[in-house]
Amino acid sequence: MLGVIDLPTYLAGLVLVVLLPGPNSLYVLSVAARKGVRTGYTAAAGVWCGDTALMTLSAAGVASLLQANAVLFGIVKYAGAGYLTWLAVGMLRAAHAMWRARREPAEQSAEPEAVAVAGERPFRRALVISLFNPKAILFFVAFFVQFVDPGYAYPALSFVVLGAFAQLASFLYLTALIFSGTRLASAFRRRRRLSAGATTAAGALFLGFAVKLTLASA
Repeated sequence: MLGVIDLPTYLAGLVLVVLLPGPNSLYVLSVAARKGVRTGYTAAAGVWCGDTALMTLSAAGVASLLQANAVLFGIVKYAGAGYLTWLAVGMLRAAHAMWRARREPAEQSAEPEAVAVAGERPFRRALVISLFNPKAILFFVAFFVQFVDPGYAYPALSFVVLGAFAQLASFLYLTALIFSGTRLASAFRRRRRLSAGATTAAGALFLGFAVKLTLASA
C-alpha cells in the first residue's frame, strides 16, 4: 500500500513504542494535571510538531548524518540533556516550595504556584523537549526504513503514510493522558502532600531522562 510493506507489524511495533514512557508524554501529563485539558492539548501540539519535524529530518537523511558524525551527535545529545536537566531542576524547586507550603492555608499556598506557572509556555517547551532527542531521530529512520519498499517510485509518500499512523497513535495516547491528568488534578488540589510528591517524582524522572540521553550513543 503506497510503498508500505508489512503494515500490521509496523502498527504493532508503533503501539509498543508510543506506550513507552518518555519526557514528552510525562510533560503533557503534568501540564494537563496542573492547568487543564486545553493547556494539555497545547503541550501535545508541541509534541506533534516536534515529532513531525523529526520524521521529516529522518526522511531527508539527517538521522544518518547524526549517526555518522560523532561530534554533531554529541552536540545535540548534550544540548538535549542540558535542557532536560534545567526542566528537572525547575520541577524540583517547585516541589520544594510545595513541601514547605503544605501546612499553609490554601489561599496562601496557591498564589506562589500560580505565579510559578504563569510564565510557562507549554507549546514551546514541549516542542523543544521533542526536538532535542537525537535517539528519536535515529529511531525514526531505523524503524521507518524497514517498512518502505525500496522499489517504490515515491518513497516520500511512504514516509507520509507511516508518519500519519505514528501521529494518530500519538494523538490517541496523549489524549488519554490529558484526560487522566485532569482527573488527577482534583486529587492534587485536595492533597498537597500528594501534589508535592508527584512533582518531586516528575523532576527525578526528568533527571533520569537527562542521564539516559547523556549515556546514549549513535
